[in-house]
Amino acid sequence: MMAIAAVGNNLITYVFNDLHFPLSKSANIVTNFIGTVFLLSLVGGFLSDSYLGSFRTMLIFGLIELSGFVVLAVQAHFPGLQPPKCRMDMEDDDCVEASGYRAWIFFTGLYLVALGSGCLKPNIISHGADQFSGGSNHQKKKVSTYFNCAYFAFCSGELVALTLLVYVQTRSGMDVGFGVSAAVMGMALICLISGTPFYANTPPRGTPIFIPIAQVFVAAITKRKQVCPSQLDNSNSVANNNNADGDAPAVQLLHTQKFRFLDKACIRAASSESGWRLCSVSQVSQVKILISVVPIFACTIIFNTILAQLQTFSVQQGVAMDTRIAHNFKIPPASLQSIPYFMLIFLVPLYETVFVPALRKLTGRPSGISPLQRVGIGLFIATFSMVSAAIVEHKRRSSSSLNKDQPLSIFWIAPQFLIFGMSEMFTAVGLVEFFYKQSTDGMQMHSFLTAMTYCSYSFGFYLSSVLVSTVNKVTSLASAGKGGWLSDNDLNKDRLDLFYWLLAALSLINFFNYLFWSNWYTCQSPNSIHQQHNSMTTDDDALDVQDISYR
Repeated sequence: MMAIAAVGNNLITYVFNDLHFPLSKSANIVTNFIGTVFLLSLVGGFLSDSYLGSFRTMLIFGLIELSGFVVLAVQAHFPGLQPPKCRMDMEDDDCVEASGYRAWIFFTGLYLVALGSGCLKPNIISHGADQFSGGSNHQKKKVSTYFNCAYFAFCSGELVALTLLVYVQTRSGMDVGFGVSAAVMGMALICLISGTPFYANTPPRGTPIFIPIAQVFVAAITKRKQVCPSQLDNSNSVANNNNADGDAPAVQLLHTQKFRFLDKACIRAASSESGWRLCSVSQVSQVKILISVVPIFACTIIFNTILAQLQTFSVQQGVAMDTRIAHNFKIPPASLQSIPYFMLIFLVPLYETVFVPALRKLTGRPSGISPLQRVGIGLFIATFSMVSAAIVEHKRRSSSSLNKDQPLSIFWIAPQFLIFGMSEMFTAVGLVEFFYKQSTDGMQMHSFLTAMTYCSYSFGFYLSSVLVSTVNKVTSLASAGKGGWLSDNDLNKDRLDLFYWLLAALSLINFFNYLFWSNWYTCQSPNSIHQQHNSMTTDDDALDVQDISYR
């Protein structure tokens, strides 16, 4: 986490100043890279659950990530692999953008890092949780403690990356920075391998995790003309809950009234039917769960689009401000991103020890508030991060036009990071908890469901790239060719403040959209309602349709 954080959070400075890509293009390169990292987490979750297992997936893709850091370090070290030196903020300098083999080397290294890091992310969490796979209450408490410790470790790694490693990159060069990331990654792999004799490894399914999902849709479409009665009787029956691999316990989940067309996949039309014609009750229920969480997942995309601005344009805001905190010391603008993690290191334990017990007395919930309520609070708070950013950027532009020799202090942009840090404590952790509670032992999709959390980050960063390009194009047309809001390399000529106001408006609209979908969704933890069997059921144990309860 620390290695990739050090690269991703300061990447825009390297791409803009050393490779000479225009500011808007540099921002898109960064958001596309980070978006790809999180999107590839789905690939990592798929390979882990289906074929490799979490340990082998981490080992293989950890080596790939390490090779990417080495490629980036080599390019950053040798001047011949970079464009000629120049200053992008000086109009008189004719800067040459990296192209040809220089661009090819950069993007190869960058996306090797993306591939390795993306496939690692979901497996780090799920592999740790696999070590506490027992069903006792004591083991469940250990799992809860593990998630708290894992998030605390994540925040600590980000904090070190955004302070110490970013400082090294700024003072010693990006070649040293990439080299340190490679060294950190190498040490992490050594630590991973050293624990091999002690790991409890969950075996993969051996078949693609998407096949049971596809079977439900195929069976439902095949039996689309069947009538699914509201009152079920003994004349129809459903398939058993047997597991294809026989490794996981069978699981029964309560049906809901949502997506009832999928229930037709459970109707027995013949004495013997294949898995593509007849599905189990739990199989259909699992597919319903996956479909039901999609709107919740989609509502967090704008939240992560805001995060993308803090890692791109807000860093460039800091570059255009007074970065001195002492006579001889300047703070790297990218280090401002450490502010949320400073907060989280103190707020997460405080939330767990003070806030949760107080709310538990009021609500009666073990967690104080539900995961969906937690996500909603974070989405609402995130809006004010962009409001703060817009106000400060307007003040910065005004100050710069009046006195270019005395720019505004960089600490003026600290509030937008502080506010977002508070919102992330609610939304990010709430989303992980929400997806975790939708999974069951029988689904064998722990890594994949964890990856869906990261996928939200991916879409948020991709949306940022689309939004920047679209806003530039639309505002350029509206200004009759005078330039869009984000079309210049000089923030004093751009209208970043208006772009921030646009994001604040989109975030507020997204919050009300979330309220609708969270009310629509019946937050149901399968782990609280399923019935586990100690042995695998057979076709003779098939449930009658009347045994399915609808609500």
